Amino acid sequence: MTTDLLDGVPEGTGHDRCLMCGSNNPLSFKLDFDCDENNRVSATFQSHVWLQGYSNILHGGITSALLDAAMTNCLFKHKIKAVTGDLRIRFLAPIPCDARVELTAFLDSQTPPLYVVRSELCYNGQVMARAKAKFMKFSPL
Repeated sequence: MTTDLLDGVPEGTGHDRCLMCGSNNPLSFKLDFDCDENNRVSATFQSHVWLQGYSNILHGGITSALLDAAMTNCLFKHKIKAVTGDLRIRFLAPIPCDARVELTAFLDSQTPPLYVVRSELCYNGQVMARAKAKFMKFSPL
C-alpha cells in the first residue's frame, strides 16, 4: 500500500481489502485510478462474461459498484475519507459483458462533512451510465 495519495489507494483508508480497488484481496478488480491536473480520476476496467446479468450484458450491480468506486477514489485523491450516503445512477445503454470501459469521477461540491461527487462509465467513447452521490466524512468506530 502506498503512502502517496496520488499513486493509488492511500494507506490508512481501510480499502486494502476492497473488492473494487483493494491490493490485499485476491478477488479484487484491482482498479487503479489516475488523477489529472483538474483532480478528476480515471481508470479502465476489462469486464468478462462472469459479471453479466442478462445474457451478454454487464450486471447493473457491477456497473453501480464501478461508479461508486470511482467516486470514492476521487475523494481519496482529495485526501478525504468518506462513505456513500446517497447514490443515484442513470443507466443509459446496455454495457456488453466483455467490454473494456473507462471510469471517470470528479468532486462536484463540498460542504464538509458532506461531499457531492459525479462519475461516468464510458464504452467506445459513449457514456453508458452516470452517477451522482453524496458522501459523508468517515470516522472509524
